[in-house]
Amino acid sequence: MPDETDLTTQRVRNPWGQGDRLRTEILDAAVRLLSELGGAEALTIRGVARAAGIAPASIYQHFADKAALVRGVVEYDYERLSAVMREADESADTDDVIGRVRAQMHAYCRFAIANPGHYRLMLGNRRVAREPDGRPRGPLVPVVESVAAAFERCERAGARLRLPSDRAAVMVFVGTHGRVALFHSGRADEDADRILQFVDELISLVVE
Repeated sequence: MPDETDLTTQRVRNPWGQGDRLRTEILDAAVRLLSELGGAEALTIRGVARAAGIAPASIYQHFADKAALVRGVVEYDYERLSAVMREADESADTDDVIGRVRAQMHAYCRFAIANPGHYRLMLGNRRVAREPDGRPRGPLVPVVESVAAAFERCERAGARLRLPSDRAAVMVFVGTHGRVALFHSGRADEDADRILQFVDELISLVVE
């Protein structure tokens, strides 16, 4: 196995001014390692540097320590989750507003099922705070807001909801999260498709 110096010299340096690209490469390497290790406890700056083919000092230019790197990974994972949910929403039939809610929540479940270590890390580092005007702030907020916006779209399209759109969104999101948590803590042989069926049933409960 090549040593850290060899890996560093193999990597093509980013042109001047492309520090954001290096930051993304560091996060990509950390995400890959986290998937292999199954948790953040075994994640190290040196290991991420080796995986990215750079010197550890290059990581410290973007992340002060391991805790900062883990926070960066959490934020990055939430961005990935938001992206797959947005893609699912945009890929669904435009006129099927309930189907677009279903598509978003299925995408959420598939991400959580495929990335158990990431999902545990994400939910353990939510860090919800408040804006000066009282609105919640944190990496999970845009995900919930996306579901709320989908239910608001249902109301505008004439779909009859048993709850106001914001409450319907919270109920479906919390129920989905709880079902995924049960999946991760339950039998290893449970069929993941049952979670998607549960989500469909949950959505049907808030739609008349």
